[in-house]
Amino acid sequence: MSTREPLFGVGISTAVSRAGDGLRQAVEADRAGLDLFSASDHPYFGDRLDAYALVSVALGATTGITGLVSVTNLPSRPAPVLARAVTSLSELTSGRIVLGIGAGGLWDDIARMGFARLTPGAAVRAMEEAITLVRALSGGGEPVTFDGEFYRVSALHPAPTPAPPVWTGSVGPKSLAVTGKLADGWIPGHAADWLSERYRTSRPVIDEAAAAAGRDPREVATIYNLPGTISPTPLAATRDADGRWVGGSVDQWVEELTGAVLEHDAAGFVYFPVREPLTDVALGTWANEIVPAVREAVR
Repeated sequence: MSTREPLFGVGISTAVSRAGDGLRQAVEADRAGLDLFSASDHPYFGDRLDAYALVSVALGATTGITGLVSVTNLPSRPAPVLARAVTSLSELTSGRIVLGIGAGGLWDDIARMGFARLTPGAAVRAMEEAITLVRALSGGGEPVTFDGEFYRVSALHPAPTPAPPVWTGSVGPKSLAVTGKLADGWIPGHAADWLSERYRTSRPVIDEAAAAAGRDPREVATIYNLPGTISPTPLAATRDADGRWVGGSVDQWVEELTGAVLEHDAAGFVYFPVREPLTDVALGTWANEIVPAVREAVR
């Protein structure tokens, strides 16, 4: 049974054409008491806003909600500069930032931006170095010299601000092991949920790596990106033939998420609509009806 208070968030659009909607919905999510909002990071697409620019402006327009880039495209954001960005945002917002980080995925697109194409194994090693270096360059202390395979810094002073929590979007076994060793949270890839085969086979890898590193595996929270329809009436089936969550009525959502927290130790959920932009109605139902009911049920 879970003992942690689950987090609830919403994914906002990074489309340039919907910039105003994304900012407004981040503000509405804050007013409604959601814990976080997230923005995806695809800097190689010209019709998308820069994720950190969007998150920064949205944090400046809000007072309580936390921002998350889900997940940072590490190959295009070198770790020392990323460390400065996230510690600066943390300082400016009284800690309202989580560092989502990924090894990189769309390598053809990343290469078109002029960044080096890495093998899967190298990308994971670079991610491990990046997490280590971001933390070393945070929280004050002596100048940092780091001579790694991918990153090298010399006598670089850390920011005085502590590093934010680190959540990964790990998928493969080596990346999952890094998550268990170093991360504070894990966002399962491909919007997999607590009943998925991906979760069942991946979470043990994280737990084993955490234990091998001398950590309590429960220190690594699982936060789900959860797409689905919020329907006005109950659906006959809330999961498809492959077992993937498709949504349902408010009561069906509440029942499902309550079970995820109490029976599967889910630590958080970031809601996304299915195949359509986030509407104000869907955001309102999620934030004002589903989330409060789940919070109450799991207390």
